[in-house]
Amino acid sequence: MEIRIPYGKETIGAQLPQENLMGVYHPAKYTGNRDEGELIDAALDCPLMGPDLKTLAAGKQHIVIITSDHTRPLPSRLTMPRILKRLREGNPQAQITILVATGCHRAMTEEEKSARFGPEIARNERFVMHNAFDEEQMVALGNLPSGGELKVNRVAAQADLLIAEGFIEPHFFAGFSGGRKAVLPGIASAQSVRYNHNAAFIDSPLARAGVLEGNPIHRDMLWAAKACKLQFILNVVLDADKKVIHAVAGEPERAHFSGCAFAARHAMLPKFRADIVISSNGGYPLDQNAYQAVKGMTTAAQCCKDGGVVILAAQCSDGHGGQAFYEALRDAKSPEELLSRIREVPAERTPPDQWQYQILCKILTRCQVILVSDLPREMVEDMKLTWQPNLQAAVDYALQKMGPQAQVAVVPDGVSAIAL
Repeated sequence: MEIRIPYGKETIGAQLPQENLMGVYHPAKYTGNRDEGELIDAALDCPLMGPDLKTLAAGKQHIVIITSDHTRPLPSRLTMPRILKRLREGNPQAQITILVATGCHRAMTEEEKSARFGPEIARNERFVMHNAFDEEQMVALGNLPSGGELKVNRVAAQADLLIAEGFIEPHFFAGFSGGRKAVLPGIASAQSVRYNHNAAFIDSPLARAGVLEGNPIHRDMLWAAKACKLQFILNVVLDADKKVIHAVAGEPERAHFSGCAFAARHAMLPKFRADIVISSNGGYPLDQNAYQAVKGMTTAAQCCKDGGVVILAAQCSDGHGGQAFYEALRDAKSPEELLSRIREVPAERTPPDQWQYQILCKILTRCQVILVSDLPREMVEDMKLTWQPNLQAAVDYALQKMGPQAQVAVVPDGVSAIAL
């Protein structure tokens, strides 16, 4: 039979013997049929625990909207016009700034900005691109519960109304994306992000997809959002086609928790362990680089038997995605050796990208990972991954390695799923 999984803006396929297929595992299908715009409007018109945007905007002079960057599939063409309309109804004279939460990623290009927000908003609104490495952009807001200093973008800290838009999906160590992540890591300094993503926190059994309670990374993020006085969020949940199937708005903690509960109900996979797991990063935009591809690998690895094979398809049109990530893996003797060194690094000295290669090394100590991508073979192998030219070659290789009785599971979008 043929299997197909997302790859860039298209899909790729491979033939798989029927007798080897354990199953194709999707998050639960959403059965609603409401229009995307209707869902967003309904959330904005009836916010959870607090006033609506029109009321909040009254009397405010400097309003800042935090939004996601190019690595996230947030449908800002739908969400941002609705936010701006309500803010200006409440206060036509307010100065509104859209602050792009790049975290530690690169800045958006003008083309990416226009594609995300639409040409009119991209051209006419005031944008600020967060730069986590520019200390002059930052202001200190105290120490996180874990002890690290929190510094955030000055534009956000000086706003008299701070709101955020985002989307909610399972996150491989923060529990879920969205909500408080707009502040940390979204608009925080690189040093604050590194401290929050330290080795001990990443190793916590509670730092995983679907878990908020007791998650040390989430706890710091929640504190940061409150310290920054984030007052209102609009978050959406998307289906496999990147369509809005749910929206929440209102007080950040309450609205985010409500959205996470919805996402969890639709994201949970049945418990299984296969010899070979085939997955993806859900296609564009999250499969733009190898750094982000670790997210899909994590779900696949949790569904894979020890000693098994994970096949992850991610186009990686933007390269490896992180120089420190790539060099740490390239220069390591082995995943085990690198993981041992990582665990000796104190939180305050966490280097760039350590969290991502730490998680990848943990996967590689259990499974072989084949990356199907547009990356050159040398780069893939430098990152301690196995190169294959296409999905069919990867499937054939894995079946040959694991034997004719190998059971194969397909999780078409590993990022959107929670593995038990």
